[in-house]
Amino acid sequence: MVRETTIFSHHSCGKMPFLLKYDMSNFTRINQIKKTLQKKSVLLLGPRRTGKSFFIKNQIKPDLIINLLEANTFRKFSARPELLREVVTDEMKIVAIDEIQKLPSLMDEVHNLIEEKKIRFLLTGSSARKLARTHTSLMAGRARRVYFHPFTFQELQENKSIIDLDHLLNYGALPPVLLATDPWEELRDYVGLYLKEDIQAEAMVRKIENFSRFLEFSAMNSGELLNFESIASDSQVPARTIREYYAVLVDTLMGTMLEPLSSTVKRKSVSAAKFYFFDTGVLNSLLERKQTSSKTKEYGNLFEHFILNEIRAYVDYNATDTKLNFWRVDQETEVDIIINHTIAIEIKSTDNVVPKHLKGLKKFAHTGACSKQIVVSRDPMVRQIDEIQILPYQDFLQKLWAGDIF
Repeated sequence: MVRETTIFSHHSCGKMPFLLKYDMSNFTRINQIKKTLQKKSVLLLGPRRTGKSFFIKNQIKPDLIINLLEANTFRKFSARPELLREVVTDEMKIVAIDEIQKLPSLMDEVHNLIEEKKIRFLLTGSSARKLARTHTSLMAGRARRVYFHPFTFQELQENKSIIDLDHLLNYGALPPVLLATDPWEELRDYVGLYLKEDIQAEAMVRKIENFSRFLEFSAMNSGELLNFESIASDSQVPARTIREYYAVLVDTLMGTMLEPLSSTVKRKSVSAAKFYFFDTGVLNSLLERKQTSSKTKEYGNLFEHFILNEIRAYVDYNATDTKLNFWRVDQETEVDIIINHTIAIEIKSTDNVVPKHLKGLKKFAHTGACSKQIVVSRDPMVRQIDEIQILPYQDFLQKLWAGDIF
Protein backbone atom coordinates (compact mmCIF):
# COMPACT_ATOMS: atom_id res chain seq x y z
CA MET A 1 0.00 0.00 0.00
CA VAL A 2 1.26 3.48 -0.85
CA ARG A 3 0.98 6.08 1.88
CA GLU A 4 1.49 9.78 1.18
CA THR A 5 3.06 12.40 3.38
CA THR A 6 4.45 15.87 2.84
CA ILE A 7 8.05 16.65 3.71
CA PHE A 8 9.80 19.87 2.83
CA SER A 9 13.07 19.61 1.01
CA HIS A 10 16.10 21.30 2.55
CA HIS A 11 16.30 23.44 -0.58
CA SER A 12 12.66 24.49 -0.68
CA CYS A 13 13.10 27.19 1.98
CA GLY A 14 9.61 26.41 3.28
CA LYS A 15 7.87 27.37 0.03
CA MET A 16 6.48 24.61 -2.16
CA PRO A 17 6.49 21.15 -0.55
CA PHE A 18 7.46 17.98 -2.34
CA LEU A 19 4.83 15.25 -2.15
CA LEU A 20 6.66 12.17 -0.96
CA LYS A 21 5.31 8.66 -1.63
CA TYR A 22 6.44 5.72 0.44
CA ASP A 23 5.63 2.26 -0.84
CA MET A 24 6.08 0.53 2.50
CA SER A 25 5.80 -2.92 0.96
CA ASN A 26 9.14 -2.30 -0.76
CA PHE A 27 10.80 -0.26 1.97
CA THR A 28 14.00 -2.10 2.91
CA ARG A 29 15.45 -1.88 6.41
CA ILE A 30 19.23 -2.14 6.64
CA ASN A 31 20.54 -4.59 9.23
CA GLN A 32 22.20 -7.98 9.66
CA ILE A 33 19.26 -9.81 11.27
CA LYS A 34 18.56 -12.14 8.35
CA LYS A 35 22.23 -13.09 8.24
CA THR A 36 22.34 -13.63 12.01
CA LEU A 37 19.31 -15.95 11.85
CA GLN A 38 21.33 -18.33 9.67
CA LYS A 39 23.52 -19.01 12.71
CA LYS A 40 21.33 -18.58 15.77
CA SER A 41 18.07 -17.28 17.18
CA VAL A 42 17.55 -13.55 17.70
CA LEU A 43 15.94 -11.47 20.43
CA LEU A 44 15.00 -8.30 18.55
CA LEU A 45 14.45 -5.38 20.92
CA GLY A 46 13.18 -1.99 19.83
CA PRO A 47 10.79 0.73 21.00
CA ARG A 48 7.15 0.48 20.03
CA ARG A 49 6.24 1.25 16.42
CA THR A 50 9.75 1.25 15.01
CA GLY A 51 8.53 -1.23 12.38
CA LYS A 52 9.66 -4.56 13.83
CA SER A 53 6.51 -6.47 12.87
CA PHE A 54 6.42 -5.05 9.34
CA PHE A 55 10.10 -5.84 8.87
CA ILE A 56 9.65 -9.43 10.01
CA LYS A 57 6.64 -10.06 7.80
CA ASN A 58 8.10 -8.48 4.66
CA GLN A 59 11.85 -9.10 4.89
CA ILE A 60 12.36 -12.12 7.13
CA LYS A 61 9.16 -13.94 6.04
CA PRO A 62 9.19 -16.61 8.78
CA ASP A 63 7.31 -19.90 8.55
CA LEU A 64 5.13 -18.92 11.51
CA ILE A 65 4.33 -15.63 13.25
CA ILE A 66 2.79 -15.62 16.73
CA ASN A 67 1.58 -12.14 17.68
CA LEU A 68 1.05 -11.85 21.43
CA LEU A 69 -0.62 -8.46 20.99
CA GLU A 70 -3.62 -10.32 19.58
CA ALA A 71 -5.92 -10.98 22.55
CA ASN A 72 -7.04 -14.43 21.40
CA THR A 73 -3.48 -15.57 20.69
CA PHE A 74 -2.25 -14.27 24.03
CA ARG A 75 -5.09 -15.97 25.88
CA LYS A 76 -4.39 -19.37 24.28
CA PHE A 77 -0.64 -19.35 24.92
CA SER A 78 -0.90 -17.91 28.42
CA ALA A 79 -3.30 -20.74 29.35
CA ARG A 80 -1.12 -23.40 27.71
CA PRO A 81 2.51 -22.36 26.97
CA GLU A 82 3.15 -25.94 25.79
CA LEU A 83 0.88 -25.13 22.85
CA LEU A 84 4.02 -23.78 21.19
CA ARG A 85 5.35 -27.35 20.85
CA GLU A 86 2.18 -28.35 19.05
CA VAL A 87 2.16 -25.54 16.46
CA VAL A 88 5.88 -25.61 15.66
CA THR A 89 6.68 -28.40 13.22
CA ASP A 90 9.98 -29.98 12.21
CA GLU A 91 9.67 -28.51 8.70
CA MET A 92 9.80 -24.93 10.00
CA LYS A 93 13.09 -23.07 9.86
CA ILE A 94 12.18 -19.68 11.37
CA VAL A 95 9.44 -18.94 13.91
CA ALA A 96 8.69 -15.36 15.01
CA ILE A 97 7.03 -14.44 18.30
CA ASP A 98 6.00 -10.79 18.48
CA GLU A 99 6.14 -8.89 21.82
CA ILE A 100 7.52 -11.84 23.79
CA GLN A 101 7.77 -9.72 26.97
CA LYS A 102 3.97 -9.98 27.21
CA LEU A 103 4.37 -13.66 28.10
CA PRO A 104 7.86 -14.34 29.53
CA SER A 105 6.82 -17.86 30.58
CA LEU A 106 6.79 -18.78 26.88
CA MET A 107 10.56 -18.33 26.89
CA ASP A 108 10.99 -21.67 28.64
CA GLU A 109 9.30 -23.45 25.74
CA VAL A 110 11.39 -21.45 23.26
CA HIS A 111 14.51 -22.44 25.17
CA ASN A 112 13.65 -26.15 24.96
CA LEU A 113 12.74 -26.01 21.27
CA ILE A 114 16.03 -24.29 20.43
CA GLU A 115 17.87 -27.08 22.24
CA GLU A 116 15.86 -29.94 20.72
CA LYS A 117 15.22 -28.78 17.15
CA LYS A 118 17.13 -26.89 14.46
CA ILE A 119 14.64 -24.04 14.51
CA ARG A 120 15.62 -20.39 14.68
CA PHE A 121 13.39 -18.16 16.75
CA LEU A 122 13.01 -14.45 16.13
CA LEU A 123 11.59 -12.96 19.31
CA THR A 124 10.62 -9.30 19.40
CA GLY A 125 10.03 -7.04 22.36
CA SER A 126 9.65 -3.40 23.32
CA SER A 127 10.88 -3.89 26.89
CA ALA A 128 13.88 -5.78 28.21
CA ARG A 129 12.89 -5.45 31.88
CA LYS A 130 10.88 -8.65 32.41
CA LEU A 131 13.09 -10.73 30.16
CA ALA A 132 16.32 -9.53 31.77
CA ARG A 133 15.07 -10.35 35.25
CA THR A 134 13.45 -13.73 34.60
CA HIS A 135 14.89 -15.35 31.46
CA THR A 136 18.51 -14.33 31.02
CA SER A 137 19.54 -17.97 30.44
CA LEU A 138 18.26 -17.82 26.86
CA MET A 139 20.93 -15.24 26.11
CA ALA A 140 23.73 -17.59 27.12
CA GLY A 141 24.81 -18.27 23.56
CA ARG A 142 21.39 -19.46 22.34
CA ALA A 143 20.03 -16.18 21.02
CA ARG A 144 21.69 -12.94 20.06
CA ARG A 145 20.27 -9.69 21.35
CA VAL A 146 19.81 -7.18 18.52
CA TYR A 147 18.34 -3.68 18.72
CA PHE A 148 15.93 -2.12 16.23
CA HIS A 149 15.70 1.62 15.56
CA PRO A 150 13.40 4.09 13.78
CA PHE A 151 14.23 4.85 10.14
CA THR A 152 17.87 5.77 9.70
CA PHE A 153 19.24 8.40 7.34
CA GLN A 154 20.77 5.64 5.22
CA GLU A 155 17.48 3.75 4.94
CA LEU A 156 15.62 6.86 3.87
CA GLN A 157 18.33 7.64 1.32
CA GLU A 158 18.55 4.13 -0.14
CA ASN A 159 14.77 3.97 -0.49
CA LYS A 160 14.92 7.19 -2.52
CA SER A 161 13.09 9.27 0.08
CA ILE A 162 13.36 13.03 0.23
CA ILE A 163 15.17 13.80 3.46
CA ASP A 164 14.63 17.10 5.21
CA LEU A 165 16.77 17.66 8.29
CA ASP A 166 14.37 20.06 10.02
CA HIS A 167 11.48 17.63 9.57
CA LEU A 168 13.53 14.79 11.08
CA LEU A 169 14.66 16.94 14.01
CA ASN A 170 11.15 18.18 14.77
CA TYR A 171 9.18 14.97 14.24
CA GLY A 172 11.75 12.18 14.39
CA ALA A 173 11.82 9.06 12.25
CA LEU A 174 9.27 6.61 13.64
CA PRO A 175 7.57 5.05 10.58
CA PRO A 176 3.95 5.91 11.52
CA VAL A 177 4.98 9.48 12.38
CA LEU A 178 6.94 9.97 9.16
CA LEU A 179 3.96 8.69 7.19
CA ALA A 180 1.30 10.62 9.11
CA THR A 181 -0.59 13.60 7.68
CA ASP A 182 -0.53 15.00 11.24
CA PRO A 183 2.80 13.82 12.72
CA TRP A 184 2.35 15.88 15.89
CA GLU A 185 -0.90 14.14 16.78
CA GLU A 186 0.73 10.78 16.07
CA LEU A 187 3.54 11.63 18.50
CA ARG A 188 1.11 12.64 21.23
CA ASP A 189 -0.69 9.31 20.82
CA TYR A 190 2.63 7.49 20.97
CA VAL A 191 3.60 9.00 24.32
CA GLY A 192 0.13 8.28 25.71
CA LEU A 193 0.33 4.65 24.55
CA TYR A 194 3.74 4.28 26.18
CA LEU A 195 2.45 5.50 29.53
CA LYS A 196 -0.71 3.39 29.36
CA GLU A 197 0.62 0.07 28.07
CA ASP A 198 4.32 -0.06 28.86
CA ILE A 199 4.32 1.68 32.23
CA GLN A 200 0.87 1.46 33.78
CA ALA A 201 -0.23 -1.93 32.42
CA GLU A 202 3.10 -3.57 33.22
CA ALA A 203 3.15 -1.97 36.71
CA MET A 204 6.71 -0.74 36.25
CA VAL A 205 6.20 2.17 38.64
CA ARG A 206 3.98 2.62 41.67
CA LYS A 207 2.71 6.10 40.93
CA ILE A 208 2.04 6.80 37.26
CA GLU A 209 1.46 10.51 37.94
CA ASN A 210 4.97 10.85 39.39
CA PHE A 211 6.47 9.06 36.40
CA SER A 212 4.50 11.26 33.99
CA ARG A 213 5.88 14.35 35.70
CA PHE A 214 9.38 12.86 35.63
CA LEU A 215 9.12 12.23 31.86
CA GLU A 216 8.80 15.95 31.19
CA PHE A 217 11.88 16.77 33.28
CA SER A 218 13.87 13.91 31.78
CA ALA A 219 13.12 15.39 28.35
CA MET A 220 14.25 18.83 29.52
CA ASN A 221 17.56 17.29 30.63
CA SER A 222 18.07 14.94 27.68
CA GLY A 223 21.62 15.29 26.37
CA GLU A 224 22.78 17.14 29.50
CA LEU A 225 24.88 15.96 32.44
CA LEU A 226 22.55 14.15 34.80
CA ASN A 227 22.02 15.62 38.23
CA PHE A 228 19.54 13.36 39.98
CA GLU A 229 19.15 15.64 42.98
CA SER A 230 18.31 18.63 40.79
CA ILE A 231 15.76 16.67 38.74
CA ALA A 232 14.28 15.28 41.96
CA SER A 233 13.85 18.79 43.33
CA ASP A 234 12.24 20.09 40.14
CA SER A 235 9.90 17.13 39.67
CA GLN A 236 9.17 16.66 43.39
CA VAL A 237 10.15 13.01 43.20
CA PRO A 238 12.87 11.49 45.47
CA ALA A 239 16.34 11.22 43.94
CA ARG A 240 16.41 7.46 44.53
CA THR A 241 13.16 7.13 42.60
CA ILE A 242 14.59 9.30 39.79
CA ARG A 243 17.41 6.79 39.35
CA GLU A 244 14.87 3.97 39.18
CA TYR A 245 12.81 5.89 36.62
CA TYR A 246 15.83 6.34 34.37
CA ALA A 247 16.39 2.56 34.59
CA VAL A 248 12.80 2.11 33.40
CA LEU A 249 13.44 4.42 30.42
CA VAL A 250 16.51 2.38 29.47
CA ASP A 251 14.73 -0.96 29.97
CA THR A 252 11.77 0.12 27.84
CA LEU A 253 14.22 1.32 25.16
CA MET A 254 13.08 4.94 25.30
CA GLY A 255 16.69 6.03 25.39
CA THR A 256 20.24 5.20 26.39
CA MET A 257 22.89 6.40 28.78
CA LEU A 258 26.12 7.83 27.40
CA GLU A 259 28.85 7.36 29.94
CA PRO A 260 31.83 9.71 30.32
CA LEU A 261 35.25 8.56 29.20
CA SER A 262 37.45 7.58 32.12
CA SER A 263 39.97 10.10 33.34
CA THR A 264 42.98 10.59 31.13
CA VAL A 265 46.52 10.94 32.40
CA LYS A 266 46.65 14.70 31.94
CA ARG A 267 43.06 15.74 32.69
CA LYS A 268 40.42 14.55 35.12
CA SER A 269 37.05 14.14 33.43
CA VAL A 270 33.54 14.35 34.92
CA SER A 271 31.84 11.24 36.27
CA ALA A 272 28.15 12.04 35.56
CA ALA A 273 26.47 10.35 32.59
CA LYS A 274 24.08 11.75 29.97
CA PHE A 275 20.73 10.32 28.87
CA TYR A 276 19.51 10.62 25.26
CA PHE A 277 15.99 9.83 24.04
CA PHE A 278 15.88 7.43 21.10
CA ASP A 279 13.89 9.74 18.81
CA THR A 280 13.81 13.54 18.47
CA GLY A 281 10.08 13.58 17.73
CA VAL A 282 9.27 11.75 20.96
CA LEU A 283 11.57 14.14 22.83
CA ASN A 284 9.79 17.17 21.34
CA SER A 285 6.39 15.67 22.11
CA LEU A 286 7.28 15.29 25.78
CA LEU A 287 8.25 18.97 25.83
CA GLU A 288 5.20 19.99 23.74
CA ARG A 289 7.64 21.69 21.39
CA LYS A 290 6.40 21.72 17.79
CA GLN A 291 9.07 23.81 16.05
CA THR A 292 12.64 24.81 16.83
CA SER A 293 14.66 27.57 15.20
CA SER A 294 18.07 26.64 13.79
CA LYS A 295 19.71 29.44 15.78
CA THR A 296 18.71 28.10 19.19
CA LYS A 297 20.38 25.87 21.77
CA GLU A 298 17.40 23.51 21.53
CA TYR A 299 18.05 22.98 17.82
CA GLY A 300 21.68 22.13 18.57
CA ASN A 301 20.55 19.61 21.18
CA LEU A 302 18.21 17.94 18.67
CA PHE A 303 20.97 17.83 16.05
CA GLU A 304 23.26 16.16 18.60
CA HIS A 305 20.54 13.58 19.40
CA PHE A 306 20.08 12.90 15.69
CA ILE A 307 23.76 12.22 15.01
CA LEU A 308 24.26 10.15 18.15
CA ASN A 309 21.22 7.98 17.39
CA GLU A 310 22.52 7.38 13.86
CA ILE A 311 25.86 6.22 15.28
CA ARG A 312 24.09 3.94 17.76
CA ALA A 313 21.97 2.46 14.98
CA TYR A 314 25.06 1.79 12.87
CA VAL A 315 26.75 0.05 15.81
CA ASP A 316 23.68 -2.07 16.59
CA TYR A 317 23.00 -3.03 12.98
CA ASN A 318 26.56 -3.98 12.20
CA ALA A 319 27.22 -5.92 15.42
CA THR A 320 30.42 -4.01 16.05
CA ASP A 321 32.11 -4.22 19.44
CA THR A 322 32.14 -0.47 19.83
CA LYS A 323 32.30 1.72 22.92
CA LEU A 324 30.65 5.15 22.85
CA ASN A 325 31.45 7.79 25.45
CA PHE A 326 31.73 11.55 25.79
CA TRP A 327 34.63 13.51 27.27
CA ARG A 328 34.25 16.53 29.51
CA VAL A 329 36.67 18.26 31.85
CA ASP A 330 34.75 21.48 32.40
CA GLN A 331 32.13 23.66 30.71
CA GLU A 332 34.63 24.84 28.10
CA THR A 333 36.32 21.49 27.50
CA GLU A 334 34.10 18.79 26.05
CA VAL A 335 33.87 16.41 23.10
CA ASP A 336 30.40 15.08 22.31
CA ILE A 337 31.27 11.52 21.30
CA ILE A 338 34.41 9.43 21.74
CA ILE A 339 34.36 6.18 19.76
CA ASN A 340 36.50 3.34 21.09
CA HIS A 341 38.44 5.80 23.26
CA THR A 342 40.26 7.26 20.24
CA ILE A 343 37.91 8.76 17.61
CA ALA A 344 36.67 12.18 18.68
CA ILE A 345 33.41 13.52 17.22
CA GLU A 346 32.20 17.07 17.88
CA ILE A 347 28.62 17.83 16.80
CA LYS A 348 27.72 21.42 15.92
CA SER A 349 24.47 22.54 14.31
CA THR A 350 26.15 25.63 12.89
CA ASP A 351 26.41 26.16 9.12
CA ASN A 352 29.82 27.81 9.53
CA VAL A 353 32.43 25.95 11.59
CA VAL A 354 35.06 28.33 13.01
CA PRO A 355 38.11 27.81 15.28
CA LYS A 356 36.13 28.31 18.53
CA HIS A 357 34.20 25.12 17.75
CA LEU A 358 37.43 23.11 17.78
CA LYS A 359 38.63 23.79 21.34
CA GLY A 360 37.41 20.53 22.87
CA LEU A 361 38.84 18.40 20.07
CA LYS A 362 42.25 20.07 20.30
CA LYS A 363 42.42 19.61 24.06
CA PHE A 364 41.42 15.97 23.79
CA ALA A 365 44.13 15.47 21.15
CA HIS A 366 46.68 16.72 23.70
CA THR A 367 45.89 13.69 25.90
CA GLY A 368 47.62 11.52 23.29
CA ALA A 369 44.65 9.15 22.89
CA CYS A 370 43.18 10.66 19.72
CA SER A 371 43.48 8.89 16.36
CA LYS A 372 40.84 10.84 14.41
CA GLN A 373 39.06 14.19 14.93
CA ILE A 374 35.82 15.13 13.18
CA VAL A 375 33.36 18.00 13.38
CA VAL A 376 29.87 17.09 12.11
CA SER A 377 27.78 20.13 11.21
CA ARG A 378 25.47 21.78 8.71
CA ASP A 379 28.47 23.50 7.15
CA PRO A 380 28.10 22.84 3.41
CA MET A 381 31.83 22.38 2.73
CA VAL A 382 34.17 19.48 3.40
CA ARG A 383 37.31 21.01 4.89
CA GLN A 384 40.26 20.24 7.12
CA ILE A 385 41.73 22.49 9.81
CA ASP A 386 45.03 21.12 11.07
CA GLU A 387 44.21 17.46 11.85
CA ILE A 388 40.48 18.07 12.22
CA GLN A 389 38.04 17.04 9.46
CA ILE A 390 35.02 19.31 8.94
CA LEU A 391 32.22 17.18 7.47
CA PRO A 392 28.69 18.20 6.47
CA TYR A 393 26.30 15.84 8.26
CA GLN A 394 25.27 14.21 4.96
CA ASP A 395 28.90 13.34 4.16
CA PHE A 396 29.52 12.10 7.69
CA LEU A 397 26.49 9.82 7.63
CA GLN A 398 27.41 8.42 4.21
CA LYS A 399 30.90 7.65 5.49
CA LEU A 400 29.47 6.21 8.70
CA TRP A 401 27.16 3.74 6.95
CA ALA A 402 29.89 2.87 4.45
CA GLY A 403 32.11 1.86 7.37
CA ASP A 404 34.63 4.64 6.73
CA ILE A 405 34.45 6.30 10.17
CA PHE A 406 35.27 3.23 12.26
